[in-house]
Amino acid sequence: MSLEQKINQDIKAAMIAKDNSRLRGLRAVKAAILLAKTEKGHTEELNQDAEIKVLQKLVKQRKESGEIYKQQNREDLYQIELEEQQVIEEYLPKQLDRSTIEDIIKNIISELGVNSVKDMGKVMSAANQKLAGQADGRTISEVVKSLLS
Repeated sequence: MSLEQKINQDIKAAMIAKDNSRLRGLRAVKAAILLAKTEKGHTEELNQDAEIKVLQKLVKQRKESGEIYKQQNREDLYQIELEEQQVIEEYLPKQLDRSTIEDIIKNIISELGVNSVKDMGKVMSAANQKLAGQADGRTISEVVKSLLS
């Protein structure tokens, strides 16, 4: 079952249950998937990697908006963003903890044989491919930077 089909089923279930916060998050996912499918250069169906990228983008947007609302003391809007973020995260693969990410990146560094910050791009490229959907880019970048310096 594709992500789009699962989202449509979950939207129906949320409507029946009258779960408005869940429904908001699911509708945001559906809209983002439809938008991604209609972008120039995309095929009819999104592959799993593209779906994960769409979901990660939505989570990142919610986190950033939530931080802004929290700084402006808008607790009501912060809660809405947090609820939507939690719903969207349910459809992402389980996120790895920092120590696991460090171990994987140490292996990548030893495989590539790099040891300076100049080669950070090579390590980042390999790490992003290997950790796609399991860690966010900011965490990967921080770990790579700390291990290479």
